[in-house]
Amino acid sequence: MRLSVLLLCAATLGGCSVDMGGFAFTSETREGRSGPVTTTTTSSITARASTQEAMLTPEGECSAGVSLDPSTRPLPPAIAEGITECELVKIKGTKPTDVLIGDSGKGQREVQVLYSEPGGREIYLFTDNRLSRIVRPGQG
Repeated sequence: MRLSVLLLCAATLGGCSVDMGGFAFTSETREGRSGPVTTTTTSSITARASTQEAMLTPEGECSAGVSLDPSTRPLPPAIAEGITECELVKIKGTKPTDVLIGDSGKGQREVQVLYSEPGGREIYLFTDNRLSRIVRPGQG
């Protein structure tokens, strides 16, 4: 029940992180030399879930352990404007040759993903984790 409430709260907070911590107390009674002895142990647990979509790291791997993104959708059938960085890597089936990550100066995340293909290099340009342009061999 607690987990379902956590997941619901995380999904409604789009783009945020949710931290949850708690303590558990366990009590054990056993017989000692002078009568019953009670031992209490304390343990703690912390869980973290992100509602942001996974993004590429400079190494070309998707970052995010658990994603509770409310816009989770099936993998697109083809590479097209609007797909995410990680969707591109999944569609391509291989890690990119190179990934450059920076800021636009307007506070936007800009990513260039390079794939060396047999016909030449393909560069995929992303703004805020959405494919905005593709540069292929022979294009200006």
